[in-house]
Amino acid sequence: SMKELSFTFLALAAAMLSNVSSSLRGVLSKKTMSGKKIGENLDAQNLYAVLTAMSTLLLIPMMLAIEGTGFIPAFKAAVEAGSFTNKSLSTLLLLGGATYYLYNEVAFLALGKVNPVTHAVGNTIKRVVIIVASVVAFKTPMSTGSIIGSSIAIFGTLLYSLAMNSVKK
Repeated sequence: SMKELSFTFLALAAAMLSNVSSSLRGVLSKKTMSGKKIGENLDAQNLYAVLTAMSTLLLIPMMLAIEGTGFIPAFKAAVEAGSFTNKSLSTLLLLGGATYYLYNEVAFLALGKVNPVTHAVGNTIKRVVIIVASVVAFKTPMSTGSIIGSSIAIFGTLLYSLAMNSVKK
């Protein structure tokens, strides 16, 4: 929230750009998945793999241009701090990347089965569930604004579900 010390408008803008980009990816990918055949064996799984490979090719040079090789000293510092070995940190990074890829692939497969708006609403409620579960698990107090925001997201999802069900009937 704006009252927190870590709040910056740049971070807010980046988060909003991320949300818009994610929504656009979902809508455009769904458009690509439905309709004409665009290639041999280009189902939802393969489309996600192609998009990921293309994104990687675009983002690695950008990462190197902006960040340089700063990740190498950071990796070494984490190992020197004594919490990790080279192997354990490398394994954790690879597992983190692999599970994130699989999570997104499953989300992409779900997108292939549902409406993009339904998918976006599901993503919203998933975020609220994660926030509430984290609050419970880590015993973090929620501000009034967080409670109101979570309630609006849950209520909005309920209204959307009811509206979609009434349209189907």
